[in-house]
Order: sequence, then structure tokens, then C-alpha cells
Amino acid sequence: MEFGILFTSHPNPAEEPYPHRAVHARTTDEVIEAERLGYDTAWIAEHHFATSYGIMPDCFAYMAYLAAKTSRIKIGAAVITLPLYDPIRVVENTSFVDILSDGRVRLGVGSGYRPYEFEGLGRDFDNRRDIVEESIGLMFDAWHRHRWDHKGKYYKGTVKEPYEMLPHPVQMPHPPLYMAGGTDRSIGYSGRNGFGLMLSTLPSVETLAAQTALYKRELATASAERRKNPAAGEIDIARWVYIADTDAQARAETEEAIVRHISHFGGSGTGGYLGSVSEKGAAIKYDDLASTLLHGSAETVIACLREMQARTGMTSLLLHYPPYYGREKTMKSIRLFAERVIPAFRPPARRAAAE
Repeated sequence: MEFGILFTSHPNPAEEPYPHRAVHARTTDEVIEAERLGYDTAWIAEHHFATSYGIMPDCFAYMAYLAAKTSRIKIGAAVITLPLYDPIRVVENTSFVDILSDGRVRLGVGSGYRPYEFEGLGRDFDNRRDIVEESIGLMFDAWHRHRWDHKGKYYKGTVKEPYEMLPHPVQMPHPPLYMAGGTDRSIGYSGRNGFGLMLSTLPSVETLAAQTALYKRELATASAERRKNPAAGEIDIARWVYIADTDAQARAETEEAIVRHISHFGGSGTGGYLGSVSEKGAAIKYDDLASTLLHGSAETVIACLREMQARTGMTSLLLHYPPYYGREKTMKSIRLFAERVIPAFRPPARRAAAE
């Protein structure tokens, strides 16, 4: 199993007061520490306009910056909100950052779930899934054929000889591509088109097992071209993670902050896949989150993670955490996870290489 960390560039007002510029230096420090500790991927989440959520308007600019700050860790977008982009610019920018990082880029795409982001950029929220599906076809044309003649409902454009899509990425025909899913439509589409699947922090293990089963069935129907995606068949599941010496200590150090943070997803600012799959209702309590959290001692978390892996076939865990624990506790938790949990899921040779 691989292990990545999902960074939302979400400010902690107690340490990063408004207008929260300091969040980016802190997030960068966490990425650099993740590389040192042997994590596989640093995943960057795009978000716009919120004063109480993530501040990351341009994943490509930040991934290029991180490429120069790191040497081994893979750098992924998890995810860019595809309806807010021109799909050809996504292809160009992904390929360019793949070159700058010497082939370390991973790209996750999604339809988006925060209406205010679409309103702020003047984009169509209601038809976002249709827009994604048209975008994907155009992106595959650009990566596989380097030319296109597209006249669709949402996009049009032509590139013919002697012109072509440049630059070509290091990872051919394209970097690993993932799709965030939370509905049967998006999960089925992801499988049929050979994407790796990214699943939310919020659903129960039972829901995740049903979602991954659907994905695997649909993946079996993907065309040979779509299965050239290096991420085809990969299942990345995000989970809230916190490691302490005991389960009681983990609860004491996180209860107020994690409940406050997860309650945010049931608010009016979210809709669509994240806003509709929390299964927790509005009045969330810590005890309601047993199927969502990987909090506790290393032994507790290893056992829960093994069960999740067996039931879902997951190939990667994306560690996630709110900013409200504070810098010291956050850094301690990701260090303890690397030291006490990751070795249980890696063969000895790979553990030695990471160390």
C-alpha cells in the first residue's frame, strides 16, 4: 500500500491569522517533512474564496514550486475542479509540471462540490458533471493523439498539423490520472475510462466497499487506450488520521477540532459529492465517527486499516487532518504514523529504501 498526505492549505486562525498568508509556509514545511519521513505522495487540494477552508487557487503553480523544494516525493492534485478550467490548459500545465518535477506528477480531477466557487468564477454548477465528461474526452485526445478537432457543447478547438500539443510529459502517454467519486455516476465513469479512483474521507467502510466493487466492475469494461493510464485500477481512500500513544490520548487531543471540522461539510457551502455522502447528519459527535476516523494508537489504526484494505481493495491511503490541532501535534502525528504504522504495510526492502 502507498501512503500520501492530502493538504488542503486550510488555515488555523490561532496560528495563521487573517488573511492567512502563513498557511502556505506551514503547508510547505509539512510537505518537506512528509518526503523526509518516506511518504509516497503529497496531494494538493484546490479551493477558492473561503475564509474558513482551503486557500489554494492554483495547484499547478504550487506543484511546480514543490517540485523545486523536493526530490523524491510524488506531487499530486487532489483534485482540480475541472469545470473551472479549459481542459487543454489542464493537459499543457500537467505535462509541463511533470517535466519540471522529472516525472513526479499525479493529476486528480473532480466535478466540484462548493457552489460559491462556481458563482465566484461565473461557471455552471448544475451541469458540472456533463462538463467534466466532455472535458475528459478532449484531454485524452490531446495526450494520446496530440491533435484534435473538437466542437462540443461546452468546448471547441482545433489543433492540426504542423501544430500539436506540447510539451509531452515525462510520463507517457500522460501522468497517472485519478477521478474523485462519490456518486454511482462518477464512480462508474471513472472505472469505464480507466481512471484511478479517489474516495472521500466521509463514507463508512460499508459504503466504500460498495463503491470500490462498482468501480472494479466498470474498470473491466475500459478500453485498451484508457487502461494505459498508469493509475488504472488504483484505489485511493482519504481518511482522517491521528496517531498518539493511546486511543484515549488521541481522542483527548482531537475531539473538539475534528467534530468542528467535519460538521462544516454539512453546511450550506457544500453540495454534490462531498456534501451528500457524509452519512452523519448535522449534529455530529465524536462517537458517530467510528467508521470515518483512523484515530488512536498505532495498533488500533493498523487493525482498522487492515480491515479497510481487505474490504475495499484500496491501494493507497491519503492521510488527512484539520489544521486546528496546531503545528506541533500535527507534525508529531504524521511522524508517529510514518514510524509505527507504515512499516506494517511495506515489505522490508522498501522500508529500508524509505529510511
